Amino acid sequence: MAKQGDVSLLDDPVAHQLLRSTIPARLAYNWIDGTPRVVPIWFHYDGKQIVMGTPSKAPKLKALGGNARVALTIDGNEFPHKVLLIRGAASVTMVDGIVPEYAAAAERYFGAEQGRAWCANLANLGVRRMGRIAVTPDWVGVLDFQTRFPSAVSP
Repeated sequence: MAKQGDVSLLDDPVAHQLLRSTIPARLAYNWIDGTPRVVPIWFHYDGKQIVMGTPSKAPKLKALGGNARVALTIDGNEFPHKVLLIRGAASVTMVDGIVPEYAAAAERYFGAEQGRAWCANLANLGVRRMGRIAVTPDWVGVLDFQTRFPSAVSP
C-alpha cells in the first residue's frame, strides 16, 4: 500500500471515485497579503493535473499568478468519509473563451446538455476570457476511514 504523500495514490480507487464525482474541490492558497483562502471550485482531472477554470476577473488569479503552492481537497459527505488531499504547484494561463476543462467539468456536474448551456450562457454574463489553473500534484493523501485514517488516529 502506497504511503500518504505518494503521488501514486491518485490511482487509488477512492481517489478515482472522488476525481469522477460531482463534489467541488476546495482550493486553498495564500492571498497576496499572506493570509489563507479556501474556495469551492469545479475541476477536471486529465490524468496528470487537476485543472480548473475561472473568469479572468476572479480575485484568486492575482494570488495564483506564476507558480503558486496550493492545496486541494475533495471529500465525500457519506460515512465512512472519503477524502482526497492534494498539494502541488499551480500554474495559470489565460484563455480566450471557455477553458476546455471547465466545459468538461460543467458537463460532469450538470450533464451534457445543461453543461453546454451553462458554458454558452457565460458569454451573456460577460465572460470572454478565463484563467486556466492547472495543479500538478507533488503530494497526495487518501483517507477512507476503513484502511487509511488521519495520522492522529492511525493504529
